[in-house]
Amino acid sequence: MTQSPPESPPSGFDAADMTWPPPPYRLPVPAVTGPDGVRRFDGITYATTPGYRPRLLDVQVPAGDGPFPAVVWIHGGGWLDGDRRYPPPTVPAALLHGAVLAAGLALVSVDYRHSLEAPFPAQLHDVKAAVRYVRAHADALGIDPGRIGVWGESAGGHLAALAGLVGPGSAGGAALEGTEGVGSGDTGVLAVVDWYGCSDLVALAAHPMPPMPSEVAFPDPYEALLGAPVAADPEPARVASPVTYAGGPHLPPFLLVHGTHDGLVPYSQSEALAEALEAAGGEVTLRPVEGADHIFLGSPEIAGIVAESVAFLAGHLGAGAAATAPATERAGRDR
Repeated sequence: MTQSPPESPPSGFDAADMTWPPPPYRLPVPAVTGPDGVRRFDGITYATTPGYRPRLLDVQVPAGDGPFPAVVWIHGGGWLDGDRRYPPPTVPAALLHGAVLAAGLALVSVDYRHSLEAPFPAQLHDVKAAVRYVRAHADALGIDPGRIGVWGESAGGHLAALAGLVGPGSAGGAALEGTEGVGSGDTGVLAVVDWYGCSDLVALAAHPMPPMPSEVAFPDPYEALLGAPVAADPEPARVASPVTYAGGPHLPPFLLVHGTHDGLVPYSQSEALAEALEAAGGEVTLRPVEGADHIFLGSPEIAGIVAESVAFLAGHLGAGAAATAPATERAGRDR
């Protein structure tokens, strides 16, 4: 029997470039440019951890010359569910993505580990890793590393608030930064938009969950996130609460948008965070959506809410404005 010759390595392969273990992330994939001139990098692996699925992010960069300021979008889903590609069902992806790009902002949509994969702070570690990755590969992505903001909804709003408030100088900050993906580097952001996020998990755990359909097996989201009931040990809930860090030292401008009739995450959660930020001298705008439930159900204002959120980010990230200082200098000055 004749043996086939060994298969040749792919073109460009150099065994000398291999390392073991491989790096805990991958380089950006090639961009695909659409007819609208928008460049899209889909499915970039920004962090890997043995035993877990790779964490992915997508990047959309406006047409034209960059580098562009960037918004990191963090999906909701009770920390148990959700997907970087899909905003809540009340907000069409074309509306949200189109508004961001039209404002001259790049959009970075990230996945993170769900709570039944790994408890908190794994979710925050992943968001921090995504910010580090974007900064480390900013040149390849066409992004200005000194102009990054975060925007999240529900569980993603909670993570966006933490990403804005928690840094190396925060109480317990080193443990909350994590070392996933690009293991070190600045994770500071210049602005935060938090749609109906949780801010005080100790208080929120006492709020009754709305009834779920009997055929849906949905774990208690707070117990799943924290690894134990809050009543048994409130300390993990305190550590995971944005209000814990609202006294500084990191106070980027915040826009909090919340339905006044939210039955899942009460409006009082955003009120509490706004009060804490104001008491610390932070810049915060609290925008009630009158009569709206969670994910702005019942509100006719969706397009206006998106436009207001994008305008807030564009204003604070200097969309369309030329950089006037080195990126690292701007990031340090504005944090």
